[in-house]
Amino acid sequence: MTLDFDIIIVGSGPSGVSAAFPLVDSGLKVLMLDGGKQARVEPPAQEFLTARTGDTQQWKWMVGQDFHALKMKETVSPKLRVPTHNYVFEEFSDLNQIQSKEFVAIGSLAKGGLSNTWGCGVAKLSDSKLDTLPFSRAEMNLSYESVARRMGISGASDDDLAGYFGLDEWAQPPVEMDPVHRWVFARYSKQKQKMSSLKFQLGRSRVAAISENYAGREACNLSGTCLWGCSRRSLYSSADQLPLLRKYSNFHEISGVIVGEISSTNNLVRVNGFDSNQGKNVSFSSRKLILAAGSLASTRLVLQALQHRSAVEILSAPTAAFLLWFPLFLGLKRMPTFGLGQLSFNMTLKEGQSVFGSTFSTQGIPVSEFVTHLPMRRRNGIQLLSRLLSSCLVGNLFLSEELYSSKATLQNDGSLFITGDYNMSAVSDVMQEAARKLRKAYSKLGGVILPGSFTVGKPGGDIHYAGALPMREQPAIGETSADGEVFGLNGVHVVDGASFPLLTEKSPTLTLMANADRIARRVAVSIAAKSISEP
Repeated sequence: MTLDFDIIIVGSGPSGVSAAFPLVDSGLKVLMLDGGKQARVEPPAQEFLTARTGDTQQWKWMVGQDFHALKMKETVSPKLRVPTHNYVFEEFSDLNQIQSKEFVAIGSLAKGGLSNTWGCGVAKLSDSKLDTLPFSRAEMNLSYESVARRMGISGASDDDLAGYFGLDEWAQPPVEMDPVHRWVFARYSKQKQKMSSLKFQLGRSRVAAISENYAGREACNLSGTCLWGCSRRSLYSSADQLPLLRKYSNFHEISGVIVGEISSTNNLVRVNGFDSNQGKNVSFSSRKLILAAGSLASTRLVLQALQHRSAVEILSAPTAAFLLWFPLFLGLKRMPTFGLGQLSFNMTLKEGQSVFGSTFSTQGIPVSEFVTHLPMRRRNGIQLLSRLLSSCLVGNLFLSEELYSSKATLQNDGSLFITGDYNMSAVSDVMQEAARKLRKAYSKLGGVILPGSFTVGKPGGDIHYAGALPMREQPAIGETSADGEVFGLNGVHVVDGASFPLLTEKSPTLTLMANADRIARRVAVSIAAKSISEP
């Protein structure tokens, strides 16, 4: 039997790249396939406020040469409206045959996948959650450390969330906060005992953004362009680690390939796709296949290969956003600052539901993103916010997935159809309680959640998808083993969110990267053992 490669990895996002390093380190011949989409609009090289007043070409990254920002005004996230990120999302659903109803279905064909646009939030699962998984906690902890050190994270601080995040031994110091966040954190530190009745804790955000130069990347300089893209590469993108992989002679890469189908027979895995650069169909074979195409695309490929037409569950987390006003800072001069999470909170609700969220500076976010949530005419809203925003913070929050019930089904034409659903009364009750407690907590900290600004997201709007092909100790059809191997598809391993069996309120990306690293280590060992045993 002649194989093209030992391992094929589909996808160059965080999970695919995390799986690649231990595989190439083991000496295996690895091929990585991805959609190959790359940026066409450069992010601003200047600090945001300077660029807004002095860059005569700012319309290209603010609006887009094809008026992208205006065409996408109905989309759920500001990220989808940013012209510099248009390439990240384009054609994903069409080329991967993903359809949805009442569900926000997002993915990427770009180099680096969704890590080109993510919020950079990182966290480690609690020991109690890790102990529910079908493999040892020690394995995951080893991979957490390996991945965290490789990507570069910051936020280490002796605060109330140090244990909640569980990452400080591998993290750089925090990125500097803006004046409003500094004041809020100081006020919390003085009166946190009074807030204990609310079961509300506040601390520095732990993020995959570097505060010190690291691995050829430059430290954050508080430019405020985080939403638009960082020219200094301070924010982690798995695309920035591809040059490291290319230094290995046993690593091979083909971009522009859309994988259409996979199969597994007689210890041979085959991948069929279309090479958009060559304009022709292509096929590759290997001992093993690592699927990291994004949860939705990986799910479709597996269900199609199995011809499994029963509905599978898609986990996603209920989310909301809100705008905080701090009257003490009314009239504050706008200034450069970090554009991602600066402070984070964890709050426990009456039924034991854990809530996580972060607050962000409003600098670097267009006024138009806030106007639609105010209970007044657009013109009046713009006038109000132009005076108010410098004294405001924008916040988000996430719950765990139990309140959503979204299903994905393979259709007769090979497409994946996803339907989203709320347990409407349950979500409403939980979100109302969360909003009440947040108003009380931030009132004690001198803030006001502006009326009408607390907005609950749509199913899938968190873009944290998991669990369609869950890992089990004893997997059945439509499930995967502790190694992410698909039951019924020998040699096919799913390492992105599709195989991860739970979704908490915490940011999941680091956990998925660690799981991909863990699976890849085990796959490398199994191939080595099989090679020794073969005559």
